[in-house]
Amino acid sequence: MDRIPILKLGKALLVTIQVDMHDQLATALEEDLTNMIVSTGARGVLIDISALDIVDSFIGRMLDNIAAVSRILDADTVVVGMRPAVAITLVELGLSLGGVKTALDVDRGMALISQRTSFGHTDADDDGDEEDAGD
Repeated sequence: MDRIPILKLGKALLVTIQVDMHDQLATALEEDLTNMIVSTGARGVLIDISALDIVDSFIGRMLDNIAAVSRILDADTVVVGMRPAVAITLVELGLSLGGVKTALDVDRGMALISQRTSFGHTDADDDGDEEDAGD
């Protein structure tokens, strides 16, 4: 069975879906992502769906499930590259994807994730204190 590659980028995982998703591939992606979040300690998952022309209810639910599992494992999910027709279809199917953040492109999606993960800083550098130049 084919698998969708998952790349580690800092504290995030990057998934670019380049093929039409069938149910088995979507289920394998969900399982692979869950395992990668745990094994890498990822704090964010970015899923690029710009190559998808259509999304059915199963794929919509799979995206929602990935976001829910990621949240439980302390990682945010951002979906990028959603085409207008895909967004309309998801709304018509009644799938709001409540736990999924969205962005227009990968750069904006990584910015959302980096707000939480503080790319470029180690956990030891992050003591929770925010410095404000105005003080």
